Amino acid sequence: MRKILVSECLYGEKRVRYDGKKKEESHPLFLKWKKEGRLVPVCPEVFGGLPVPRPDAQRRGNRIINRNGEDVTAEYTAGAMEALRLANEHDVLFCIMKQNSPSCGSRQIYDGSFSGRKIPGEGLAVEMLRSEGYKVFGEDEMEEAADYFEKVDNSI
Repeated sequence: MRKILVSECLYGEKRVRYDGKKKEESHPLFLKWKKEGRLVPVCPEVFGGLPVPRPDAQRRGNRIINRNGEDVTAEYTAGAMEALRLANEHDVLFCIMKQNSPSCGSRQIYDGSFSGRKIPGEGLAVEMLRSEGYKVFGEDEMEEAADYFEKVDNSI
């Protein structure tokens, strides 16, 4: 059975977000794939050794800086590499990642000013996944992910 890499916060069984809250995805297709055992949950921040809760962080170019001004790029990079390793290990079809995240954002991220403003961009883990050829969707693109799943899974 082919797998789908997903942000752990969307998977919902562990509290991994910076604020310790859940953002569990409830879309029927996501829940169906979860029940089938297709989902491989990843949290690059936790994989990189960051605690829960933790200061929120935002991407500034190639760096990730937290609200306290600390550079956490190394932790985010290590976690992104682990997410990529798991994607390869599980031979995933595609990824569904949490929008706006400095790790997992697929179309937009916060601008790095901690003002709440979003800009076009992608998180570090998504950048790595895409550079290795993985298709990545945000949680707000579930129908597109389903169409892609049907197209790719049926062609294998």
